[in-house]
Amino acid sequence: MGIPGLSDQNNGQQRLGITEPISLAGPSEDDLIKTRELEKYLQGVGLYESQEEAVGREEVLGRLDQIVKIWVKNISRGKGFNEQLVQEANAKIFTFGSYRLGVHGPGADIDTLCVGPRHATRDEDFFGELRKMLSEMQEVTELHPVPDAHVPVMKFKFNGVSVDLLYARLALWVIPEDLDISQESILQNVDEQTVLSLNGCRVTDQVLRLVPNIQTFRTTLRCMRFWAKRRGVYSNVAGFLGGINLALLVARICQLYPNALPNMLVSRFFRVYTQWRWPNPVMLCAIEEGSLGLPVWDPRRNPKDRYHLMPIITPAYPCMNSTYNVTSSTLRVMSDEFQRGSEICEAMEASKADWNALFEPYPFFESYKNYLQIDITAENADDLRQWKGWVESRLRQLTLKIERHTYGMLQCHPHPGEFSDKSRPFHHCYFMGLQRKQGVPVNEGEQFDIRLTVEEFKHSVNAYTLWKPGMDIHVSHVKRRNIPAYIFPGGVRPSGPSKVTAENKQSSKLRASGHGQAEKSQGGKGVAVGADDVKKRRRSEDDMDNSSKNSKSPVSLPPPSREVNEDMTPIKWDESEVNSSDGQKSKKLCLTSPGEIPPGDSGTNGSVASNQPVNPILAATDISSSKEEEKLAIEKIMSGPYDAHQAFPEEPEELEDDTQYRTQVKDTAGSLENITESLALKPAVAEEPVVYMETTCSTSLCSNEGLEELESAELTAPLLTVPPAPAPLKKPLIRLNFTSLVKAADKSS
Repeated sequence: MGIPGLSDQNNGQQRLGITEPISLAGPSEDDLIKTRELEKYLQGVGLYESQEEAVGREEVLGRLDQIVKIWVKNISRGKGFNEQLVQEANAKIFTFGSYRLGVHGPGADIDTLCVGPRHATRDEDFFGELRKMLSEMQEVTELHPVPDAHVPVMKFKFNGVSVDLLYARLALWVIPEDLDISQESILQNVDEQTVLSLNGCRVTDQVLRLVPNIQTFRTTLRCMRFWAKRRGVYSNVAGFLGGINLALLVARICQLYPNALPNMLVSRFFRVYTQWRWPNPVMLCAIEEGSLGLPVWDPRRNPKDRYHLMPIITPAYPCMNSTYNVTSSTLRVMSDEFQRGSEICEAMEASKADWNALFEPYPFFESYKNYLQIDITAENADDLRQWKGWVESRLRQLTLKIERHTYGMLQCHPHPGEFSDKSRPFHHCYFMGLQRKQGVPVNEGEQFDIRLTVEEFKHSVNAYTLWKPGMDIHVSHVKRRNIPAYIFPGGVRPSGPSKVTAENKQSSKLRASGHGQAEKSQGGKGVAVGADDVKKRRRSEDDMDNSSKNSKSPVSLPPPSREVNEDMTPIKWDESEVNSSDGQKSKKLCLTSPGEIPPGDSGTNGSVASNQPVNPILAATDISSSKEEEKLAIEKIMSGPYDAHQAFPEEPEELEDDTQYRTQVKDTAGSLENITESLALKPAVAEEPVVYMETTCSTSLCSNEGLEELESAELTAPLLTVPPAPAPLKKPLIRLNFTSLVKAADKSS
């Protein structure tokens, strides 16, 4: 059986992919120059490892292969095998991920797979005997086995090189040295964990088979990985793009433009995926049913696959969706970034921008007025490492819950990284930018009360089976001006908006008013604007935010949890609170149905987009096809058996388990009067008990980085039948913005 996705063309060349290429045109002289500039730029920013480091990695892999061969012989002897079978016993090391693809950088880890025979078990032999062997070696440090992970892994450093080691237990008594793991038969009679462990190597090898030029693919992928990291959209666990997702996206562009150079492919990457109508899947080859009965991605048969918003399908059997973590909020962010990249590439083709503009870091902490801060702590380093991994795997749940409980009106932008306060031992924190859904009317005094949503999230996190005392999580709502200083480089908060922010705002203006006028007003620079206007806008926004709208604050009474006092005030929006580049209410198109992003949809940083449809396909002088022909070609690519498969989206399976918890709270909360009826937008938690607390009542104040903790003198909580907490329930602490109290005091005086 041949490789899926390969077919013969009339000219005798093999066609890669499930459709004809968009263009077979080769590069121009200008393309050669710009590609050399791109390669020089990537080298200048340190994306290539030194020869010495490359040799060191090869030595580590060679040494690791020797170790597993010794290990499998030892366990064979220990299980009573005769000496001949002991000598024939073998294990083999394979690589996958960025190292196998050839796009790793300095200090990157090596993804490795140990393939062993059927008598070498995972729990007893791999995580037992092999772990013991590694722990006794001086070259091995920071050994951390994770046997209970979705894909069990052993993490460690070998001579300073980070290694992630998986294990695949095949149904073979002897592992041949020339084993080909790309064959489907390798998956016969193996457990699910082995299938998942083999999947990384099988997918990586198949990707390299399905691209027309490996070196061109590698340079383009290295560029797109750098772009994704700089723009804050590189994190599979956070719902963005991981390494394999980007590899599949880039590989598809290489198939569509098989003779293009990296600078051309980067531009085509943004052109195609700006116009792409998700959830149409990106596939490098046809999905093979296989003969082993393993489940493959198919929304026509599998209802759960219909919920996937941005399917990018792996090319090796069993074909899976590699981006199941994507949410509507993260898809919106990525769509905005595709649009921005397309605009900058257009400016670069007109010599009005350079590579620096494309790779400008995203100003996350200057792009929103409201944030969620999630702090986690533990008793020691080992506990923190386990707790951190568990919480990170659940953060996507919080985004999904907020989207569901606010009916999509409150949008989340998770930051893909974590931060640590050096003054606090064993501490990490995460941030999510919050903004109101763009393009819908803003009602005066409208609020989003997500405190019960947060409680549900904490409830699921605290259900960690390996939870230990000291593992705590704290979720708080913070304003932009109150972001902790340790978040910023050197622990110094910037005094004003950065140049990056200014350029980000200008990119939004270009979408609304058109490139030509914007370029003319800037003297032809294309993607830059002065910081003074942005500084005035921020000062104006903060002044608006300080104004008090109401002397009363609705206060929800959430169920108890593990000794975590929350800083969760309802998030209030008014007509003056906007996130647009010119201070006007956003006219941007918004999501119309789950998984469908209108062309040109925007709003990552609250930018304004035109109501007119945006055609992302730009004229290319180096390609024979016209703009309209290229657009039609992309439309044709998206036509297929999976087109518009998401007609009936369903509830994510991981949220179904929380329904019982929410229902329990609702049913036992009593019959207190619901006072949220006056809100223009009823939150999904409207049935929860809510009481008013006068801000002028007797309180005790204690400063907390610009916020005030107010402990109510009289606040009666209804009896709630919920799982018991380790500590007695305290009076709820209600945190209010101190500036609003000052305003109220000024008015009363």
